[in-house]
Amino acid sequence: MISETYLKLLKSEVKKLDELTNNSYEFETVIQEIVDNKKHSELELIKRLGNLSNNDKFPKIKERQSTVLELLYKYLGSRLIDSEYAILKEINAKSFEELSDELNSLIGLEIVKKEIEDLAIFNKVQKNREKIGLNKTNRTMHMAFLGNPGTGKTTVARIVGNMYRSLGILSKGHFIEATRTDLIAEYQGQTALKVKRLIQKAKGGVLFIDEAYSITENEKSDSYGRECLTELTKALEDYRDDLVVIVAGYDDLMKKFFNSNPGLISRFNYFIEFEDYTVDQMFEIFLSYCKKEDYILEESAADKLKTCLEKQSDISENKNTNGRFVRNVFDKIIMNQAKRLSKLSLATKENYLTILEEDIF
Repeated sequence: MISETYLKLLKSEVKKLDELTNNSYEFETVIQEIVDNKKHSELELIKRLGNLSNNDKFPKIKERQSTVLELLYKYLGSRLIDSEYAILKEINAKSFEELSDELNSLIGLEIVKKEIEDLAIFNKVQKNREKIGLNKTNRTMHMAFLGNPGTGKTTVARIVGNMYRSLGILSKGHFIEATRTDLIAEYQGQTALKVKRLIQKAKGGVLFIDEAYSITENEKSDSYGRECLTELTKALEDYRDDLVVIVAGYDDLMKKFFNSNPGLISRFNYFIEFEDYTVDQMFEIFLSYCKKEDYILEESAADKLKTCLEKQSDISENKNTNGRFVRNVFDKIIMNQAKRLSKLSLATKENYLTILEEDIF
């Protein structure tokens, strides 16, 4: 096989590197760990190559380092390396307390925050019980987030992953978002394999399936959706100790989703409702965008914006859009500001900062 050829070349090159560096970095050992599928061993090799490049004792081996990296990519496939890097970037050193503060800093979602905090504390206690030899509860950590789009479900799911990592409940805490397209294959019989691959990628972290109901929208004629759910339901049980699956979607449609497979609902112990934002909360979200992107809202503009938010949120086509609706409003207003500023012969810093009443729609 081609991969075996690349492996032979890779082993040959790292052996030369070890000889040149008096075995200071033990590259051959790491290569064997890669062959044995030891977790993050690919990243360890890259890390050691980076340390070597910073070592002034070996200035003439940069070309060999490049060769080793090229062969590593060819052997494993660049996709694997890139996904490992993505996981590494996702994992951070935030403590549980810092993540709890991050959760509580979100606008609105008071009931959600309380439920997530309670769940995290409960699972922390179960982890501690296990450490001292006591039985832990048999409840799974999988969750269903129920509510309309733009209510913070994805943001909360990310924080949950990092919270569980900080408590040692999940080994990685990384976050993978998926939809029907990521789960359903093009041809009959391939969906189960596609689901298995996604589950393997998500192990140790959170798999967030948005609009999960779309998997079974055509339940009577969609054999692909049934194949997906069969495999997913199995994985929910098999990997329950180091995987959190969060399914999300509209409340009514998610009820149909859970009813589509007899064993599905029993795999989920936590059902969390995400309420729509109030007008005041949407205004707060708007102000957070202003702060983040260096804008100031003039007082008269603020009054007009609140009135507009109330009117716009009552229009049927804008209902249930929440946070995304506010983002669209913000983008439209700063576009209006930009068009106004383009007509000025000379614009000051204050002009660029300030959103005026006339910019509000």
